[in-house]
Amino acid sequence: MLVNQLFQKMKNTILIFLCMNLIFTTSCKKENDTVAIQYGTVTDIENNVYKTIKIGDQWWMDENLKVKYYRNGVPIPEGQSDNLWINPSGSYCLYDNDPKSPGLLYNWYVVSDTNKIAPAGWHIPSDNDWKELEKYCGMNQVEADKLNWRGTHEGEKLKMEGTLGWKPYDNIWPTNESGFTALSGSCRLVDGKWGDPGLFATGFWWSSSEGIENTAWYRYLDYKEARIFRSKVNKSYGLSIRCIKD
Repeated sequence: MLVNQLFQKMKNTILIFLCMNLIFTTSCKKENDTVAIQYGTVTDIENNVYKTIKIGDQWWMDENLKVKYYRNGVPIPEGQSDNLWINPSGSYCLYDNDPKSPGLLYNWYVVSDTNKIAPAGWHIPSDNDWKELEKYCGMNQVEADKLNWRGTHEGEKLKMEGTLGWKPYDNIWPTNESGFTALSGSCRLVDGKWGDPGLFATGFWWSSSEGIENTAWYRYLDYKEARIFRSKVNKSYGLSIRCIKD
């Protein structure tokens, strides 16, 4: 009887040990399987240094472009005043001369200029490059191919977390889960006017993909929206630019 009791106790002890070991092994495996976030930097022709991050299989700039020269050193014309902005050639501006602006705004003609605005080894993302980013954030292909507002919470995953970069609104919670750190640089209209309601409310980014009738594809985030907007706009608009690695 005593032998049986001792045997049962030993059996229970061994089972507990095996269970604890399994839990420990599983926890370690899960932790080890987590992909480490990779960061880097890239420098433009003016020696501006930008943080970069690997998102899925893509390397993105983690900041908006702010360069005033093309890759080969050719200066980009400044179009700060209304009459200088309305032209069919590459131009840049600072939103309403506001130093809080996260980077510069550019018309699409700097994107297509053969002098190239992206640093060496980098390029302006195509419409498909943007879709890959959106799919990494959870959007399926069918949804990514649609126009206007798409997805569910992918926009929240792109926006800088908290309320430092975006106005707070209702139940919209920027998380920056992707690491993209989207900041609200607003835009400039074709007639040179500044986009409403200004900084910390909207963000617009060019793609390199052309549409029809003098348009190009772009992406738009809004402080009142958790989704991502996709459409085409006149090439003379002023939008932000993010670059992606070749």
